[in-house]
Order: sequence, then C-alpha cells, then structure tokens
Amino acid sequence: QVQLVESGGGLVQAGGSLRLACVASGLTFTINDMGWYRQAPGKQRELVAFIRSGGSTYYASSMKGRVTISRDNAKNTVYLQMNSLKPEDTAVYYCNARPGGSSWTFPFGSWGQGTQVTVSS
Repeated sequence: QVQLVESGGGLVQAGGSLRLACVASGLTFTINDMGWYRQAPGKQRELVAFIRSGGSTYYASSMKGRVTISRDNAKNTVYLQMNSLKPEDTAVYYCNARPGGSSWTFPFGSWGQGTQVTVSS
C-alpha cells in the first residue's frame, strides 16, 4: 500500500521559512511524479508545485519565487522549501504521488495525511 508521510509543518512568523518533507513507500519512487498541494479553511485544495520523475518542476503563481521543490530518490523523499512566508500561506499542505508524466490539471493519485503550516502576522 502506498504511504506518503509529510513532516516539517509548524508555526512560523511572516517572512520566515519552513522545509516540508514527504517520505514515500509502497511505490517505485523514481518513476512517479511528486507534488505538493495545500488547503486553507473554507477553500479548495490547490496545487503548489510538482516535480516530475525526470526532475522538471512546476510552481503555481501563488508561491512562485518563494518555494523550491526537490526530490532525493535515494531517500524516497520530496521536499518543499518555503521562504518569505505570508499569513495567506496558512494551510494544510499535502504530498501527492502519481505516475510519471501524468497531467497535473486535476487532483488524483496518492495522498499523505497533511502537515499544518501556520504563518502568523
């Protein structure tokens, strides 16, 4: 069974940084695309970033320039480095895995349990 376990969330002041991590098991990590979504209270889950099996990356405009997604295939881990955080970044951040080369237009695939990020003003 696929398991994705996020960590690294917490409380940070505006302008601060966090590094989220997602450890995957039960899948062949190297042939999967990996990504991060977030969901704020009362809002739809939205894509933040993804990294393809081949290493190419995509960033949503909401956080582009403030986040970097990376992967360590030896550790079956995908990271999201977040800088210059704003209160509007407050959300539960979810890790997602799907077959390499998949469309990222819609949410599907495997999900982690989420990690809470709270940015205070």
